[in-house]
Amino acid sequence: MRRNFFLGILGVLGILVSCNKKPVAVERPSFSADSAYSFIERQMDFGPRVPNSKGHNDCAVWLIQQLRSYGALVELQKGQMPDYRGNMQQIYNIIGHFSTPAIATRSRILLGAHYDTRPWCDEEEVYADRFYNVPGANDGASGVGVLLEVARQLSLRDSLTTPVDIIFFDVEDMGTPRFYTGMEHSDTWCLGSQLWATDYTNLSAKPVYQYGIVLDMVGAPDAVFPREMYSTNYAGNYQQKIWNAAQKLGYGSMFSTQQSYPITDDHYYVNYIAGIPCVDVIHYDVRNATGFPFWWHTRQDDMNNISKATLQAVGEVVMSQL
Repeated sequence: MRRNFFLGILGVLGILVSCNKKPVAVERPSFSADSAYSFIERQMDFGPRVPNSKGHNDCAVWLIQQLRSYGALVELQKGQMPDYRGNMQQIYNIIGHFSTPAIATRSRILLGAHYDTRPWCDEEEVYADRFYNVPGANDGASGVGVLLEVARQLSLRDSLTTPVDIIFFDVEDMGTPRFYTGMEHSDTWCLGSQLWATDYTNLSAKPVYQYGIVLDMVGAPDAVFPREMYSTNYAGNYQQKIWNAAQKLGYGSMFSTQQSYPITDDHYYVNYIAGIPCVDVIHYDVRNATGFPFWWHTRQDDMNNISKATLQAVGEVVMSQL
């Protein structure tokens, strides 16, 4: 009885002490999910952004205008890469440089997302539906929307301490369609990042990058971002840093500690060809068959798959690194 009495007293004291503790305030980086959401809607207004289509070209012009309006020095990288049939595809990578003379020589942070959309809905069950263009609200527009809001936030800062390059990669999503039965060219995905990384290695005076972050499919209401394996292998320390930041901001359940399979995305070629440590933040559910959401590469990739709460989480995590 005496032992239980003293335990009870200790329990009450513990409650009193805990009540007197002030909750630790987390400083949240500035980011507006409403703004990011509107940027996604604007991209959708152009229709599918299939390479060489009017919607794609109009979107590219708009992206350049947006970056310039936020004070970026914009570079348009043009080139060609062979697609899955070996045919040359025209590529337009859009690069926004955020820097000042005072920090121009410092190492940079690279942020990337692809702005093109897939020409085929090759995950549709009905064969005839596979030849529609993917609308690309989440697979394409979400990452771009978040990075445009990042660009806007950078323009509002009194000063920058680290140079930031935002790259909108082209022709990421023209990899071999499921219904194709002919001879296949190698490395058919992420043509824009392959071009950028190859050109980067050939520069005589290369800018130095600390590391990079690529965003892909970062808007779904049920999004989960596991630790993608290429990111772990090539940029494990930076991946840990980003996931730690997500945990501190209260987004640990979204930025999962589970390890995913390696995913061929733009970050892979930034790592493998350019030699820049780069982390992929991508929606991938290790519990289902394909790993990707049911609407992936279908006609259902529309604004219903965009959640402001998810955009806010991803945006805050990215901003915490800048």
